Amino acid sequence: MSLASLSGRAAGPLIITGALVALGLVVLLPLVMVFAEAFRMGLSGYFAVFDQSDTWAALRLTLLIAAISVPLNAIFGLAAAWTIAKFEFRGKSLLTTLIDLPFSVSPVVSGLVWVLLFGANGWFGPLLEELGVRIIFNTTGVILATVLVTLPFVARELIPLMQQQGADEEIAAITLGAGPWTTFVRVTLPNVKWGLLYGVLLCNARAMGEFGAVSVVSGHIRGLTNTLPLHVEILYNEYDFVGAFAVATLLARLALVTPVPKSALA
Repeated sequence: MSLASLSGRAAGPLIITGALVALGLVVLLPLVMVFAEAFRMGLSGYFAVFDQSDTWAALRLTLLIAAISVPLNAIFGLAAAWTIAKFEFRGKSLLTTLIDLPFSVSPVVSGLVWVLLFGANGWFGPLLEELGVRIIFNTTGVILATVLVTLPFVARELIPLMQQQGADEEIAAITLGAGPWTTFVRVTLPNVKWGLLYGVLLCNARAMGEFGAVSVVSGHIRGLTNTLPLHVEILYNEYDFVGAFAVATLLARLALVTPVPKSALA
């Protein structure tokens, strides 16, 4: 056996070991520390934070935001992907660029956009104030900010999948007399259902864990506009470290649960 082949066989385990060590330091160790700090004062200390109404209000708001933003982005992503992958039209590259824009823009900037539009001194703020409509520092603003930062996830999962599949089956269905809606429901949707679920899982994880954009538009009103990530920050700044890490374990569990169905769908 040559020296080169021996070196190659030895390099494989070293690379794998190095990758596992890096993942352990970057992913596993912080996760262990979160749970260790959360249970540092025992079960009573851990569950104490869940006796606070603000914690449950943050949890309810987080679930509400996910329940609204994820279906909206699923519908938009499915429609956008179908349009981009199956049709040719002017502005197609522009639409694709706009879908990717939230990936390249800081979440803080994404939240600031809504403040500039609907804030008290924004473009539409004075008009909305006269009408008695409040968006910024309200649940509506938090939902808008979350929808914006999670907008690309479903579309970006479906666009390459639909492009790879092509339009032959849809054309055949239309040729046989199927209408556009029937073709979409009976042909297109079944072919992309696993990619759609994969994108929805990613979108849901980001929606529930979003911090930057939500922080800008929420106003940090306890019990009203604070989501779980914002509630963790408030508890930590108030030196309630055990409470902060206890709430963080809810988000950590989401991070642990999401990869399971995601891996099954991959």
